[in-house]
Amino acid sequence: MATVLSVSGSPSATSRTARLLLHLDDRLRDQGHDVVSLDVRTLPADALLGADFAHPAIVEATALFDRVDGVVIGTPIYKAAYSGLLKSLLDLLPQYALSGKTVLPLATGGSTAHVLAIDYALRPVLTSMGAAHVVPGWFTLDKDITVRADGTVALAAPTAEALGEVTDRFSAVLRERTALQERTTAPAPSTAVPAPNTAVLASSA
Repeated sequence: MATVLSVSGSPSATSRTARLLLHLDDRLRDQGHDVVSLDVRTLPADALLGADFAHPAIVEATALFDRVDGVVIGTPIYKAAYSGLLKSLLDLLPQYALSGKTVLPLATGGSTAHVLAIDYALRPVLTSMGAAHVVPGWFTLDKDITVRADGTVALAAPTAEALGEVTDRFSAVLRERTALQERTTAPAPSTAVPAPNTAVLASSA
């Protein structure tokens, strides 16, 4: 199956966004995918704010994007835009860091006034970075995410259904693209004519 990078762009240690991503990561794992998590807030602030491309943590994060098949990007929405923390990372990645990859954009926020932020703020950036397929994303209201005492989340029923659908669609596209890549990179069957068995020819002469 495919390898997925799950990126949380929330600056908060108690983020609903990050916990929502963990919830969806488990769904993807249940469907056979390998999932690697990247919490952008754990990267060194000096490297992000100072645009230090050569910092080991930034180099490592860039390598994660390079080796995966798909990316889930989650961000809180502030003033109709994705988080500055997420932007600071995207700005440090190569121009086409998402080339050939399938991407699922997800966002959380306190008001439906931000519901179009995925399509008008985040999707154009992902597309400009070369994403092969940005699947339909989903905006989740904060009030529809309840964080339990153990850190897991409970979702309002309509939200759980919608997120399940977009995650499953992302998973299906990943499976299709991975299968296609495997077919196109598989070695072609040999068309060489086998050499005659000289020992048999000699004995029949």
